[in-house]
Amino acid sequence: MEIIADNIILIGAVLIFISIILSRASSRFGIPTLLIFLVVGMIFGSDGLGIKFYSAGIAQFIGMIALSIILFSGGMDTKFKEIKPILTQGIVLSTMGVLLTALITGFFIFWISGFQFTNIYLPLATSLLLASTMSSTDSASVFNILKTQKIRLKNNLRPTLELESGSNDPMAYMLTIALIQYINSSSLGIGNVVGSFFAQFIVGGVIGFVVGKLSVKLINKVKIPYPSLYPLLLLSIILFTFAITDILKGNGYLAVYIAGIIVGNQKIVYKKEISSFLDGLTMFAQLIMFLSLGLLVNPSELLDILPVGILIAVFMILVARPLSVFLCLAPFRKLGIKSKAFVSWVGLRGAVPIIFATYPVVANVEYSEQIFNIVFVVTLVSLIVQGMTITSIAKKLKLDLPLSEKDSDFRVEIPEELNVHLKEIELTEEILNKGNTLQEMTLPERTLVMMIKRDIEFLVPNGQMELKEGDILLIISQDEQERLTDYYNHTIE
Repeated sequence: MEIIADNIILIGAVLIFISIILSRASSRFGIPTLLIFLVVGMIFGSDGLGIKFYSAGIAQFIGMIALSIILFSGGMDTKFKEIKPILTQGIVLSTMGVLLTALITGFFIFWISGFQFTNIYLPLATSLLLASTMSSTDSASVFNILKTQKIRLKNNLRPTLELESGSNDPMAYMLTIALIQYINSSSLGIGNVVGSFFAQFIVGGVIGFVVGKLSVKLINKVKIPYPSLYPLLLLSIILFTFAITDILKGNGYLAVYIAGIIVGNQKIVYKKEISSFLDGLTMFAQLIMFLSLGLLVNPSELLDILPVGILIAVFMILVARPLSVFLCLAPFRKLGIKSKAFVSWVGLRGAVPIIFATYPVVANVEYSEQIFNIVFVVTLVSLIVQGMTITSIAKKLKLDLPLSEKDSDFRVEIPEELNVHLKEIELTEEILNKGNTLQEMTLPERTLVMMIKRDIEFLVPNGQMELKEGDILLIISQDEQERLTDYYNHTIE
């Protein structure tokens, strides 16, 4: 028993280590980090180096916990002021968009079923179930790619994509569960399915809101002697929120996402520390989730359904996703065709569809193995084709923006309660003509230069230091951010 336990620990450590080392290719070659984790799992799986992992139930359990953490963390990063202008279109995409994608894809799968070249024979309900598992954009993939590739977008597209991907998993989950119940129980009526559907939404939404509000009060009022325990307190709240919502027949994924939004938009003690902890925990959750799903699949079984999987993936990328997006966003005329096309392209599939595909397997739904394997192929195609081209598509459509100060190499964080602002200024020839030392520069009152970045060096400044063109000054000020920006814009002019 000890030998087995030791082997599990050793194998787990090796898998995590290799995944992290290989993830360097993510930034160098534009490969999505999560795709690397998935492929590492496949290489080490039963058809590769021989690690045998066949439990869809355990993979589903791992996915539930990981997805709860990912959605809560994504909710915390979602700012009210950013999503307020796009709230309606985001909600429409995360509900009607998912439903339309499931219906369009489901009828397509049913139509091609029975053709000799597809090698699948799925009834309509099963075709819709397969489509439902893939109907949402994957929150883990979207959050990860937008963050690691440091993509900035015009027209509020980033908050739109983050809101959609964070809030559309519950819709896909409910469609999946409802169709499993319908297929496995011939006596279950449409009315019961619809009633359960709305009950999950209401219960999940209410619990998420209430727990979020109570969490803020608890974190701010409880006096814990060790600050490092605050993130762990919040982790226990995340898991409690998902579990209690599930027990009460609500949607746990919706509950944790809403709770995350509530907590993230309120002032709480040790917020920076909590956010840093959640960032690391979220990446670890993504790593473990994709590794376990990679181990679960048998690549040899994918060969039979590879052609139909690629066909469905292409249809979803080029037809189902764009059609559902354009139909949903038709009333929002301020959003241009290029923006809608980009939203259509960022219809990433990832771990969430694969996790949802384990539900038919666990429930012993007929053709569940085919469903799981097809979903896996579609996910691989999506991560390779869409995940590796998001940045280039944004540039081709001229929807990208330059990096902001938030993407700085200084990595300096200031607590919100200090009410000060950081600003980066790149020195130009025009600025230096007025003086090439800090002593000669006219800085606003209540303003200090904290640090200077010159090429790859970070320098601590003094008044006599000679400044050079291209130097980047990190400035801290008690002045308002807008006034500070206006001042330096005027200086440059």
